Amino acid sequence: MNLTLNKSSLSKELLYMINLLIDSQKHSYVNLNWNEFLAYAMHHRVYPLLHSKMKERTESIPEHVRHSIFLDYKQNVFQMLRLSAEMNHINEILVKQKINSLFLKGPVLAEELYGDLSLRTSSDIDLLIPLKDLKIAEKLLIDSGYEKEDYIQTVLNDWRWRHHHVTYFHPTKKIKVELHWRLHPGPGKEQKFEQLWERRRKSQNIGSAIYLLGREDLFLFLTVHGARHGWSRLRWLLDIHYLLEQELDWKILLDIFKTYSNPHIGGQVFILLSQLFHTKITNEMKPFISKKAIKLADEALYYQVNRVHLHTIPLPIEVANYHKMHVVRLRSFKQAALYYLSTLHPFPEDAQTLPLPTSLHFLYFPLRPFLWIWRKSRKLVLS
Repeated sequence: MNLTLNKSSLSKELLYMINLLIDSQKHSYVNLNWNEFLAYAMHHRVYPLLHSKMKERTESIPEHVRHSIFLDYKQNVFQMLRLSAEMNHINEILVKQKINSLFLKGPVLAEELYGDLSLRTSSDIDLLIPLKDLKIAEKLLIDSGYEKEDYIQTVLNDWRWRHHHVTYFHPTKKIKVELHWRLHPGPGKEQKFEQLWERRRKSQNIGSAIYLLGREDLFLFLTVHGARHGWSRLRWLLDIHYLLEQELDWKILLDIFKTYSNPHIGGQVFILLSQLFHTKITNEMKPFISKKAIKLADEALYYQVNRVHLHTIPLPIEVANYHKMHVVRLRSFKQAALYYLSTLHPFPEDAQTLPLPTSLHFLYFPLRPFLWIWRKSRKLVLS
């Protein structure tokens, strides 16, 4: 099976940056646009690792480029130290209330994958807790000075499975915390917290009792998260690249992909890594690779070519349409069927269109098609 992707549209500045990140001497580039190079480094959030790699390289990299990368690296060191201290604080207040938590990204992931919290960027703290402990954990954060940023509109408790986290911000510390009760937005089948907790690992370098996902669960989480965002940041691919250097139980990995996601998502990341970071495709990876995985990997290059930033509001129409269709193609048949079934469940918009007492919210099920038609017709009239 031919895994070669068409990389002709990738800029030489991006390719040079990738070569630096993986210590490759395979290609040399001339007449680089160094402002573009710095823009890629910032967009992909890889400047801490670039700083480490550039110190070891002797080729002629302009001094102003090295200095710019160094300044970003230094700022990130302080940011990660602040996040690390706050992560320990949050963990302590949860432990006192006997709330189990799994830290998903941030400093704990930097230490786990890179062996140094300064080599990865992070803008917030993500942690997963059992749904039953959400109210207590929220109170603990608010008592610690955090303010709730997300106020989810919901009907018939659909927030429990449609959404996956709530965001809190500390106005003094300038730190954001995402409190998860699911790993990903729904609908979708996920491991129960108790299953993830049984396979948890203890952080060796940050805090005395900080836990993170087991390696296979972490691989699935990072892969599905990266795929859902089109691998629009190379940092997410680098995370998988370094995770593959650790010992994985490939049987467990394939089983959880089949049960909770789909193997072609794993195949997509393996192909992207092989084409961009020269990762060797091993026999253990081959069950994940298919024609669909190759197509999805090829589609993901669009995000690299166009330096897509999915948090830009509003997204350019072309990017928004492309991303919408790409996310649809990521789903397996079962996932697509579940998604379309979920649209039959009432949405908060239904309650806004026709407010009913809470005791009568069950009526939104038979009323939903009519309310949807009413909203569409109103939009047409207004337009």
